[in-house]
Amino acid sequence: MFPVVPEQALLELARTEGGPDTLALLVRDQDTRRLLLLRAVLDAAEAAERSVCTTAQKARLREDWALLTEADRMPAADATPDPGHRRGHAATRSDRDGRALPGAGSAQAPASFANPARARLFHPLTGPWARSCLRGLDAAPGPAEGERGLRLRRDLAHFSAIAAVVAAGAGIPFSTRLTARAGVLALPSLGALHTARSGDVPVDVTCADGRLVLRQADAPDVTVHLESGAGAWSGALAWTPAHALPGLTPAAPPLPLDDLDPYRELPPGPRHGNLRTPLALDDAERKRWLQAWSGTALALRSGGAQRLAEAGALLRCLVPLETPPDVGTGRGSCSATRREAFGGLLSSTPPDSVTLAATLVHELQHAKLAALGDLVTLHRAVPAARYFAPWRTDPRPYDGLLQGTYSHLAMAAFYQRRALVGGLPDRDWAWAQHARYRAQVGAALPALVGSPDLTVRGRRFVDEMAAAHGRMADHPAPRGHVARAQAYVASARALWNQRHGSALPPSNG
Repeated sequence: MFPVVPEQALLELARTEGGPDTLALLVRDQDTRRLLLLRAVLDAAEAAERSVCTTAQKARLREDWALLTEADRMPAADATPDPGHRRGHAATRSDRDGRALPGAGSAQAPASFANPARARLFHPLTGPWARSCLRGLDAAPGPAEGERGLRLRRDLAHFSAIAAVVAAGAGIPFSTRLTARAGVLALPSLGALHTARSGDVPVDVTCADGRLVLRQADAPDVTVHLESGAGAWSGALAWTPAHALPGLTPAAPPLPLDDLDPYRELPPGPRHGNLRTPLALDDAERKRWLQAWSGTALALRSGGAQRLAEAGALLRCLVPLETPPDVGTGRGSCSATRREAFGGLLSSTPPDSVTLAATLVHELQHAKLAALGDLVTLHRAVPAARYFAPWRTDPRPYDGLLQGTYSHLAMAAFYQRRALVGGLPDRDWAWAQHARYRAQVGAALPALVGSPDLTVRGRRFVDEMAAAHGRMADHPAPRGHVARAQAYVASARALWNQRHGSALPPSNG
């Protein structure tokens, strides 16, 4: 069902590159997995005990899926209409049973969507919502009470909002009742309504002629006007529109800068450290984002044409985060990706365009390698954390070392390309960055290449990574930068050995 990765694509990705066909393959596969994940939510709800998911909740889910399926069948505005499709048709029995979900039977979900439904279904933050639903629905039978019960009720109610947004984007008239969460009704990609009452309160929504009318008790109606693609505006103070940045290139659509979605927060755990606080943007923060974004395409291109191409192919939304106090000033920033939110990138407010471009390069490598890992088994290493990584103070598992080395290899290439561009005011700084990243990769590669847990294709992958690292020697950094980078890595290794020497495997010595 899932595609085979050609050898050429594997080698392109090992070099931290990827041509249009290779990137499209990753995107199609991730979109197919998203559709299957959405279908899994409905299946889990149908199979859940009534104490976990009530009969009424299951019926509402089926109604929402029927509306979503109808929206998915709508042709694009410039497409030839299907003579068998009638606008506003009644849902078929298979729709109501949830068996005609959008594209769930196809392994070739298109990278560019024929209708607005797909674009909204593939919004990155739909993934964390679906995972949260599955965790709640897979709970042991028994009354869904307390925090777990509240979370599941909100998760299921949020799908009604997703279905409404998809239907509105497809131009389907409807009337439905949604539920605000803690006084906020978030409509993904459109905006959010702040209700007159606090708590989880009902909001009646009517959609017709490109407008949504939001009606709640004890408050005036709010009329929201849909915009093309994403976003919606209203003159009501209770409405906060979704924000977007201009397209990365003139032909690209606007890129959502999502500070409203309730599923944008990073999950707890050591992987993301203290990067868990999403940021609600004010005017000043939005201006800082826009200022940095305005030069990001140029900065990406200066680090290699493929960097701009991969950002255009893979990036679907940015999620602003608060800057942790330990990041500091200057060019400091923090960022993350989530495996279940393909196409989404979380970042603190970038100080400048080069920093934002470097963040995109770094984080998109994690997205590429995670997507490749869904298609190809690169290794069978156990998850024990025992490897030295010069960019971390703690031991790393083999997979974590591979992820970090891969992203650092891309950063070394990005800064080397920038340093080789004549006339850049920060050329010396780019050489210093390249030297450090390359030295860090060189310290980690022996453990990757020497692992007995690599598969045949995994060995081809890490060998090509090593070859790409070696080719960088054709254009070396100034010797002073190289010496300082090597001293930095040696110091990091010595400190790591003092703290964790007993965990160090021989192949990483």
